[in-house]
This record gives sequence, structure tokens and C-alpha cells, in this order.
Amino acid sequence: MEQFIVSARKYRPQVFEDVVGQQAITNTLENAIKNNHLAQALLFTGPRGVGKTTCARILAKKINENAGETSEDDFAFNIFELDAASNNSVDDIRNLTEQVRIPPQTGKYKVYIIDEVHMLSQAAFNAFLKTLEEPPAHAIFILATTEKHKIIPTILSRCQIFDFKRIGVLDAKNYLVKIAKEEGINADDDALHIIAQKADGAMRDALSIFDRVVSFSGTELTRKAVTENLNVLDYDEYFITTSLLLENKIPEVLVHFNTILAKGFDGHHFIAGLAAHFRDLMVAKDRITVGLLEVGDNAKQKYLEQSEQCDLTFLLKAIELSNDCDLKYKTSKNQRLLVELTLMQLASINFDGEKKNNKPFIIAALHFNKGIKARTKKAPIPTTEIKEQLKKEAIAPTPVSKPIIKEKEKHAPKPTIDAKNRRPSALSLKSIGRKKEIDEIEVKDAEEVDNKPTDDFAENQAQLLWKKYSEKLSEKGRISASSIMTANVPKVIDKNIHFVVASEMMKSQLEKFKPNILGYIRERLNSYKIQLIITVNEEQLKRYAYTPQEKYQKLKEINTHIEEFKKTFDLDI
Repeated sequence: MEQFIVSARKYRPQVFEDVVGQQAITNTLENAIKNNHLAQALLFTGPRGVGKTTCARILAKKINENAGETSEDDFAFNIFELDAASNNSVDDIRNLTEQVRIPPQTGKYKVYIIDEVHMLSQAAFNAFLKTLEEPPAHAIFILATTEKHKIIPTILSRCQIFDFKRIGVLDAKNYLVKIAKEEGINADDDALHIIAQKADGAMRDALSIFDRVVSFSGTELTRKAVTENLNVLDYDEYFITTSLLLENKIPEVLVHFNTILAKGFDGHHFIAGLAAHFRDLMVAKDRITVGLLEVGDNAKQKYLEQSEQCDLTFLLKAIELSNDCDLKYKTSKNQRLLVELTLMQLASINFDGEKKNNKPFIIAALHFNKGIKARTKKAPIPTTEIKEQLKKEAIAPTPVSKPIIKEKEKHAPKPTIDAKNRRPSALSLKSIGRKKEIDEIEVKDAEEVDNKPTDDFAENQAQLLWKKYSEKLSEKGRISASSIMTANVPKVIDKNIHFVVASEMMKSQLEKFKPNILGYIRERLNSYKIQLIITVNEEQLKRYAYTPQEKYQKLKEINTHIEEFKKTFDLDI
């Protein structure tokens, strides 16, 4: 059986014209040889698998060919390759400098290729400096490295530096098409494009991946076979996800994401790919930027079609949300939940329903479940029934501590908790904004009282309702307003309720609840022309102590020995 040779070795370029993606460097080297303008120390630097060693070998042979020798001559005696990773000591460099003095037996130049030169030790670099600065006329040094920053500046200043770039996706794909034809393999354009993308600019990696996929699929190289073998998420999954997001189908998006996870793909890989997909869609929207799409022809057509369905606002917001999820993924404790929340927010971007602000929004579950029944309103209790109850309470000598339960209410269903109007925690910072909203909801404009009844009522009836409403506020968590209402007893003068408070602050706070208090009392007394007049009593204000000094004076009035106690122990207020 014939021994298999990997494509990276079998198809290694033998001339500059075959080198892929480094046209500028190969042209420069050819012109330098042609014009006899070649430096004696060259440094090839760049990522792995982009052709540094290949160009060094081609250059070594080309130099002697240009000197008048024929291509059949054996130039192997003139080319010396040294692996600096395993020969990085001073002794190795000393042996090299001794060999440099001997002129070539065939050809004009001896070429020394030192690979991975950044692995040389500091002492070896220093020992190499003099030889590199003033080499013999017959010696040319070609240094190759992937990490130029590790080479000392004195070496860099003595070399002519060539920076090799990453090989473009299209260049790598075209070279793979050429190899596939030579090997007799029928390969899909999209399949070769995925291999070129996976190689990340390294031609050697692309050829290694090509060999692996061919071993898996044989002579028919399909996109499906490549994605399965390389564990790459097919771009069709992103097209499906985007279509579901555009249709606001949150349940289907979450199920689709679960299917992707079940195939063994990582959530981080998915969300990063989705962000790149949105970027490609945005690029495809403009004919000027379509050239920035690094995809095959079939995929490009799909991007153009789906980009017409997406508006620019959706794409910009989607890129922002998915990129934010990508940044937070590694630090998240529940990574799957983070991705799912992002998908729900993405599906809600172009939702037509009401949005309160520009913050990330998620469509309510009610939109997807139409079977939820609306909560029915309870019918209001008749006014006559309330009046009879109030008369009974007013005649009674002492107020009843237990609430009166009517027969009608005994069998009434328990009221459902309205989450929207639930009182927020007083200790929560977030509750500040929520309290303001509730205040605005509860404080209503005074109702029109024209053409409404104005029945007579007793003062004790109004006082009883006043007390009940203060208890109602206390149950709702309005402790401050409830304490103001219980601090004094209201008086009824000319069918109006007069209430005295101790300060302007208390008055302004009670004024907030004035419409609701009046509405409560008017409805139950069936007298709609009652007015609530709140006044401030300055003398009553003096009875209250607020500052430490005022509290101290009050204590002195109660107990005269406080002053003596303070002086004896030298106390401060």
C-alpha cells in the first residue's frame, strides 16, 4: 500500500507563484533577487501556517538559481535549517558561526534558515549579534518566528523584516477548490468555505482539516458532513432562530435553543455565532457592504433574502443584546438562563404591544396563552345597605372591635391578589419609583357633585368613617398618613369636615389623600357636597418636640431635676 502524504506536505508550494495570500511579499523577494538588492539577514514573522518556512526554502533555492546554476543542481548542501527551539544554547550558535566561514561547494550562496528564532536564549542572541551584523559575502540568514516581540531589539535592527498576514477566507477556499479537483473530490462550495473559516487564516490548518473531512466523507464533500465532523453549528440554525425572533415566537425559540444544546453545542458558542449572524445581516442590507460577507455564494443569497425582512433598528438592538450576553456569559452563575432571557428579549424587540420604556422588554405570557380568563369585577354594595349599617354603628355605645361580616360576604369568593397594585416593600430602593406610581393612581381628581344627593348626617357618623378609613390606610401600609388622621378628631361644621393638624408638612401629606377620603365618606353617607378643610394650628405645633433641644426643654418641664442631672455628669444634648 502506498504511503499517504498529508496535503500540507504534498501540496507545499515550490515556487513563489504558488504561495497563497502573500502576493506583496513574494513580489518583493523576487524583485530583490532580480535587482541584486537582497539583504543578508531577513526576518519572516507572522501567524502559524501562512508560508514563512515555505517562502524561506523557495528563496534559498531561487538565490542560487539566479546566480547562474540550473534547477537540476543539488542545492541541499547550500541550505541549512536550524530549529532554534531545540538548538537554543550558546554552543549551538558557536557551531553555526564556525560553519558560516566555509564557502559553498555548489552555487553562490549558503542560506541558513533558523526557525522559531524567538526560542533562542539571551546569551545565544548576544553570541549571534556579530555574525548577523557582518556575515561573510556568501552567507544569507533567514529567521522565522511567530512571536516577533520576544526577539531582542538589537537582532531586529539588523534584519529586514517581512510581516506575513493571515490568509483570507476566499484565498484559502480557492486553493482548496484547486486541491479538491486534483484529488478528484466533488466538494460543495459552502463546505470548503466552512473549512477555510475554521482554519482562521492558516493554510496548513485548512489542509489538515480538509484531509480529516475527506477521510470522513470520501469523495463527496458536503456541507452537512463538514459541520458534523468539525462540530460547527450550521448557519441554517441561525436563519431559523432569526425567523422565529422576527415572528415573536418565544416558546418556539426556546425549544429550538434546547435542540441546539442537545446536539452538544455550547450556549456561548451559539450566542456568539448569533451576534455574528446579526452583523452579517446588517452588512447584507447595503449593497456597498455586501462584499464584507465572508460566506459562500449560496449562503450570501440567504443573507440577502433574510436581511430584507429585518429593519435596521431590530438588527442594532439585537447586536447590542447578544453582544451584552456574550460579555456576561463567563461570569454568569446560570448561563443557560442568561441566554434564554436574551432570546426572549430579542423576540420582543419588534413586538407591537405597549412598551413602557426603552429598557429590554419581554412579551407577557398572556400573549401566547389566550385561555387565561379575565378577573371579574365585584358588584358594588348598594348605598342603602351601607347607610343602615352606619346607623347601627352610630347608635351603639362602644365601637365594635371585630369587623361586621354580612351574610352576603360570608359566601363570597376570596379576592384575587392584584400583583400590579401590590404594595412594594418600604425597605427596597426599587420601591421608591413604584410608590410614586401608586400615589398617582390613588390620588384622583375630585368628582363632580352636581345633581347628586346631599343627605343629612351626624358628626359621630363622619368620625366613625374617618376612623375606618385611617385603619384602611394602615392595612395598606400607609402608616404615616394613618397616624396623622388618628392624631386628632375631626369636627363637622356646616356639613363640612374640619380637621386640625400640627404642621404644614402634615397638611401637605394629608392633602394627597383628600380626594380618596372625601370619596369614601361621601359615598357611605350619601352626601356628595361634603368638603374636607384641613388647617394648621400653630399652638398645637408647639406641643410637639422635633429637635434634641426641643425634646430637652419638654423633659425639663416634666422633671426639673433633669438640668441638675445634666450638669452633674457633664452631659451634652
